[in-house]
Amino acid sequence: MRVAALYDIHGHLPALEAALADVDDDALILVGGDVAMGPWPRETLERLRALGQRVLWLRGNADRELVHPSAPREGGPPQELAERVRGQLSEEALAFLDALPLTQTIEIDGVGRVLFCHATPRDDDELLTRISPDERWLDAIDGAPERTIVCGHTHVQFDRRIGSKRVVNAGSVGMPYEAEPGAYWLALGPDVEHRRSGYDVDAATAAIDATGWPGEWPAATPEEATELFERIARERA
Repeated sequence: MRVAALYDIHGHLPALEAALADVDDDALILVGGDVAMGPWPRETLERLRALGQRVLWLRGNADRELVHPSAPREGGPPQELAERVRGQLSEEALAFLDALPLTQTIEIDGVGRVLFCHATPRDDDELLTRISPDERWLDAIDGAPERTIVCGHTHVQFDRRIGSKRVVNAGSVGMPYEAEPGAYWLALGPDVEHRRSGYDVDAATAAIDATGWPGEWPAATPEEATELFERIARERA
């Protein structure tokens, strides 16, 4: 089996379509959470759900916040945007998001058993990055028997060893913090390969503006985003 891991789509339909166009026809699609929080929430969910059993799902922190709002905090989705997205989704769609699992384990050709989670296996909003100390990572993943763990959440691709485990961040389809624009995702089987799908970013930006999406689409380098998340993690501790 081969898997395409599409994380943090954030309701960005043009980016999703670009990634899907590059996914092999026989690959299973793992949607790694934070799928709807963006300018096209209903359309994005409908596009993926129409693929039926070809898709496995995870729930991310932004998906959870749509159903169970919590107190605002830095690094979390803005409440006014969550309210806008919530208003565009049916009760059935919200219930679907609420019922999604926090982890999935898949046996992948050439890779073995892989644990997929949104942020860490124990927490959908834990901020760990490519520069977080091994000790923090080990505390978060120590209970997972799988040797390979795929995550997202921080929107920056990386691949690093933590003790005996390999932790790979799939990046973000819809809101990447990378050096080049595009939809970032992960292909697994028989290797583990970071992918980037290009699309017309100017046209997508104009289309986002036409939706009336009130939020400014964020832009940051991988280094800036990583340092920001590390700071927020220290302040939360």
